[in-house]
Amino acid sequence: MKRRDLFKLAGAAAAELSAAKLLKAQQDQMPGMQTSSPPAETTKADFTIRISPVTVELTPNYIISTIGYNGTSPGPVLRMREGVPVTVEAINDTDIPEYVHFHGLFLPSEVDGAEEEGTPPVPARGRRRYQITPAPAGTRWYHSHAMANDDLHRGTYTGQFGFLMIDSGKDPGHYDQEVFLAIRDWEPFFTNAEMDTDEQGQGGPQPEKPAVLDTRPNGLEVTSQMFSINDKALGAGEPIRVRMGDRVLMHLLNASAIENRTIALPGHRFQVFALDGNPVPSPQPADVLTLGPGERIDAFVDMNQPGVWILGATQDTIRGAGLGVVVEYENQHKQPEWAPPPNNPWDYTIFGHEGSQPPPDQTIDMAFEKIPSGAGKFNAWLVNGKQYPHDREFVLKEGARYRLVFHNRTDDGHPLHLHRHSFELVDMNGKKTAGVIKDTVIVPLYGRVSVDFVANHPGLTLFHCHIQQHMDYGFKALLRYS
Repeated sequence: MKRRDLFKLAGAAAAELSAAKLLKAQQDQMPGMQTSSPPAETTKADFTIRISPVTVELTPNYIISTIGYNGTSPGPVLRMREGVPVTVEAINDTDIPEYVHFHGLFLPSEVDGAEEEGTPPVPARGRRRYQITPAPAGTRWYHSHAMANDDLHRGTYTGQFGFLMIDSGKDPGHYDQEVFLAIRDWEPFFTNAEMDTDEQGQGGPQPEKPAVLDTRPNGLEVTSQMFSINDKALGAGEPIRVRMGDRVLMHLLNASAIENRTIALPGHRFQVFALDGNPVPSPQPADVLTLGPGERIDAFVDMNQPGVWILGATQDTIRGAGLGVVVEYENQHKQPEWAPPPNNPWDYTIFGHEGSQPPPDQTIDMAFEKIPSGAGKFNAWLVNGKQYPHDREFVLKEGARYRLVFHNRTDDGHPLHLHRHSFELVDMNGKKTAGVIKDTVIVPLYGRVSVDFVANHPGLTLFHCHIQQHMDYGFKALLRYS
């Protein structure tokens, strides 16, 4: 295959499936899975996740202590074959029970890794073993799903995360190098100051903006001033070394607990072919990539601009505080360069296609509000005027198709994640689209987004904002099957 033909082929193949068929094809792959906590195992697990204290050397002069997997953060890339059963053993060397969530997989509630769904924890100084059949194929990840509340040494504030790749056996096309890049923030702290205001200047429709804004002072929010890609701040680690003409396959993940991030690589474009691990109907080039916590993007980058460049955050203060990595061409020896990207905002809908989805069997509206200092020192978050658990409010009928309409009546962009299911984007602030399948989507500030999913994975299903503090203080709900 000629590598320049990849996107023609990928686009043609994807276009042959209607959005409804694509969604059903992915969701019908849910395997039977089990969890167990045996007194003693006599066989070796295929994969082991050891939860223990680790140190992360962000720079030679900035070393932090956190909790990670297998002695590192990020943890190892777990690479599995779709449909081939594997055993995963989680060993907890800490004094606190933990939860390991397999994000983006179709799993029963008792395996998924969320306390709210009834998954048993990995006990302190104990272990738990999972028998799983990985599905669907694509870029997934695994991470702690523990509640943190006011403890910034718990949950996704720690270094407990790693990529989980499920291979289908279908080669995505020619590439010369494959890299895994996880966006991270470190050393979080509480503040009521406006530390990160890049979202406030965003243009575009704001259909959910209240006529009268809530002017009460905010409670404490979580922020950070130290960032990295993987375990190194910008300039501290080895560069990504490339040659002229190389094609680099990049798997990108926002493993942050705190913020949505936008990144760019000056002089280059990202050829996006998958979102949240799912092939898009219309692969497209993009000058910038925006990822909310929990989101993944797969893209090729053709190396055709020799030099030494910075792949990093478009916001100068964030990039300067470590969120970046150097890309160095062969035989190039100079200072890394950065240049602002073209002003082409991120847009999910360009990767979709025209068309309409089957009418839903039911539409469920979800309105999100922030109550400043509604949880003591912290903000509280409401879904339809209530905090978690919304007992019996969202009840699903197996096999039915549902349309979730997200009404974001807050001044934050929220990355919303639905466990154990994938959904199809239908409408982004009034812009129709079809065929884009995801498990996490950013609903812009004062924005409105509609998604469709089929309720074909019975069991408790958690829905939440993937910003840790928002989830901890009310921004979540349980969907139940009747």
